[in-house]
Amino acid sequence: MPPFFAHESSYIDDGAVIGDGTKIWHFCHVLPGAVIGERCNLGQNVVVMGGSALGNNVKVQNNVSIYEGVSLEDDVFCGPSCVFTNVTNPRSHVSRKSEYRRTLVRKGSSIGANATIVCGVTLGEYCFIGAGAVVRSDVPAYALMVGVPARRVGWMCRCGVRLQLQDGRASCAACGAAYQEREGVLHPIDRPGPAG
Repeated sequence: MPPFFAHESSYIDDGAVIGDGTKIWHFCHVLPGAVIGERCNLGQNVVVMGGSALGNNVKVQNNVSIYEGVSLEDDVFCGPSCVFTNVTNPRSHVSRKSEYRRTLVRKGSSIGANATIVCGVTLGEYCFIGAGAVVRSDVPAYALMVGVPARRVGWMCRCGVRLQLQDGRASCAACGAAYQEREGVLHPIDRPGPAG
């Protein structure tokens, strides 16, 4: 018995690598050369192509296709029907497989339902892409992005709560994590632990 769960309606091709504790639900297809980490959860009707990689604890909701060249680091969340691409100028009658552009989604990022991530970009750690946004360029870590095209409208804590900055600093109302904004980039502030 494999160390992962795959619903009987899903297809797991030979040559796919799937980590322990991963769950693959109805009507999914994982192709040869796909790499999926441990404790991932693939919702209904997810396709993971060869040449793509998912880290550990990645959540992919229903109706998402992870195309060749897309890499999702640990703890990434992909909302229902979000879209990845891998070529910028597709034509049915022109083969552009040699022109695929890589997309990197860094640790802890969240992508909202129906958002589109145009290929060739990097989404920074713990960024938050709002539902329906269209991302066409790199996204800074912790950025809250909305709209078409997506633009930064704020910052998000790594726990997923919107931050309220005052004088370039913020403390998360939910978890207490502290941040400082410098030159358009948000940085976590390490707080010393209790003396002991």
